[in-house]
Amino acid sequence: MPKSKKAAHQIDLNDPQYYLNRELSWLEFNKRVLHEACDSRTPLLERLKFLAIWSSNLDEFFMVRVAALKQQVEAKISMLASDARTPEQQLDEISSMLRPLVAKEHEQFEKVLRPQLAEHGIHILDYIDLSQKQRSYLDKYYEEQIFPVVTPLAVDPGHPFPYISNLSLNLAVVVKNPETQEELFARVKVPTVLPRFLALPPDLGIQNNGKPAVWTGVPLEQAIAHNLESLFPGMSIQEYHTFRITRDADLGLKEDEADDLLLAIEQELRKRRVGGDALRLEIHSQTPESIKKRLLEDLELEENDVYQVDGIIGLKDMMYFMSLPVPELKDEPWQAVVHPRLQRIRNPNLNPEMREIEEGKDFFTVIREKDLFVHHPYQSFSSSVVNFIVYAAHDPNVLAIKMTLYRTSSDSPIINALIAAAENGKQVSVLVELKARFDEENNIYWAKRLERVGIHVVYGLVGLKTHSKIVMVVRREQDRIARYVHIGTGNYNHKTARLYTDLGLFSCNEELGADVTDVFNFLTGYSRQKSYRKVLVAPVTMRDRFLSLIQREIENIHNGLTGRIVAKMNSLVDPQIICHLYEASRAGVQIDLIVRGICCLRPGLKDISENIRVISIVGRFLEHSRIFYFHNNGQEEIYIGSADWMRRNLDRRVEVITPILDADIAKDLQEILGIMLADNRQAWELQPDGSYIQRRPGEEVPEASSQKILMSMALNSNAN
Repeated sequence: MPKSKKAAHQIDLNDPQYYLNRELSWLEFNKRVLHEACDSRTPLLERLKFLAIWSSNLDEFFMVRVAALKQQVEAKISMLASDARTPEQQLDEISSMLRPLVAKEHEQFEKVLRPQLAEHGIHILDYIDLSQKQRSYLDKYYEEQIFPVVTPLAVDPGHPFPYISNLSLNLAVVVKNPETQEELFARVKVPTVLPRFLALPPDLGIQNNGKPAVWTGVPLEQAIAHNLESLFPGMSIQEYHTFRITRDADLGLKEDEADDLLLAIEQELRKRRVGGDALRLEIHSQTPESIKKRLLEDLELEENDVYQVDGIIGLKDMMYFMSLPVPELKDEPWQAVVHPRLQRIRNPNLNPEMREIEEGKDFFTVIREKDLFVHHPYQSFSSSVVNFIVYAAHDPNVLAIKMTLYRTSSDSPIINALIAAAENGKQVSVLVELKARFDEENNIYWAKRLERVGIHVVYGLVGLKTHSKIVMVVRREQDRIARYVHIGTGNYNHKTARLYTDLGLFSCNEELGADVTDVFNFLTGYSRQKSYRKVLVAPVTMRDRFLSLIQREIENIHNGLTGRIVAKMNSLVDPQIICHLYEASRAGVQIDLIVRGICCLRPGLKDISENIRVISIVGRFLEHSRIFYFHNNGQEEIYIGSADWMRRNLDRRVEVITPILDADIAKDLQEILGIMLADNRQAWELQPDGSYIQRRPGEEVPEASSQKILMSMALNSNAN
């Protein structure tokens, strides 16, 4: 047996040493977000925004991922991660990795961003630094606007320690009874119904070079803390300390025991509002040991659950300052362009007789001419996806609209269009995924509203989340029925479509239409379709199809041909997919992966993954699109859709991936992948040990930011 084959036989590609830990990989992603807050090349308020995103991401990480690990520990489950770490080991390493990052977060805000904001007229002050006039104003404001809302809660034998809700900001207060000299403990919750930051009027703001400041004010909790006497009259305030807790907020829903999924989720949401077990305690570093010990005992937490910070607690609220009118401190505004083929679409709201005299084509004519590909936020979501549904709602020849909704906005124009369609006598069916984490309440609201106007609403499948992004419009055309489909990578949310990069395909291809019909029958009825003509559907065909596509590249190498795979996604976790990618790399297939967040694959390992390169792009837009390219000996196949290479996407969700059948669109997608792979501004290269190194342009190499290049390309295509 040749040596290489013998070596290949001896290597176990499932060995845990070849896999990175999922939780630590996610922390590496959030570390890249934190870097954007520290990068002086990023506009100042955008840096503050990234700091808020880092903090918000961390909250969700504790509420879901840390919560799951703690549950495993408590249940004495010794389940090993793919890298063979136990739940206890993961919790210890999360804590060790996070503590210096949390310290860096607060140091960046207090010592860098806060002073720089002040230089630009944004003064986030501490109460003790206010002038007497400023204090007088805030004291009066407190008396009139804050005091009636705040409730002090005593803690003593007659008043047990109060339940502290998830993510709430609180004051631990120690007061002394002057008559008995007894020290008493109380908790004051900082109300979430009030602004987190209190602005002073312009005439009381700090002057910058003779000009009024852009904003001057203090955190709400400090205004409360310096007026505690009003909450405890007759008592002597000894000390107060701010703290914040994070609780388990994942739904513990047993679907198979729920007769009514809507009712069951509503009941679970009531539990989430207050939260499950406490997971994390955030306190100031100068908090006395006695106070910390008391909080730990009452919250049933351990020392390892405490995160001490210097400065303002809860920096996710810094997003408040993004509304300030200082464009010079933000990214240049971006206005998505209308796709060139959609610039002369007729108004869908016009009466039929008016449409005949208005210039331009209708939306369906554009799709019949040629498949339409859109790239958000570079190209407008509203003028494409929203208008497609609006057009269908008002077109007299449209008979039915079918759609999946995973996340949508609170003022969704798509919802309004679906309601209009129902009122116009069209058959409308919508699958609303109630189990979309942290969007359940919003989805329940929309589901009920849709039902009230006669729309057929389905609440997803037991045991499966519906994560696919599909719309089908059924239209009567002369002597036939035509099906128009939209298959996308992102949610039907016009707000996040301005911030997330996503792709969408519009087509009236008969095989795609038939496949999407079968998917909707699977979602709404009892269909157990096992095969599809073109699309890949999870959990039915997608995993096997992806594995076969990877295997084909391996076989091409064995046959003396070339092999090439490029894939872009949010997360790469699935061990079986990773194992096959390792096999492809060992065979000689060249593999480039663009993975924004979690990546459990270790690139660059000798004899394992030497032909695999992984980058992550973190920029002003959240990379959310999924693209899968397979060289296929020059007969390239390229796919887009809703699924990442994760177990949950491939096995526990309904996902749809579509092949790109139009050669011009396939070339566009290859160009997008090429631009991203060449990024030397926002791209980070994954190292074999799981760390990332950010690419930087060299002295003679110009900066190449993929997102800026795509923005420029969109503008140029619009001009042409």
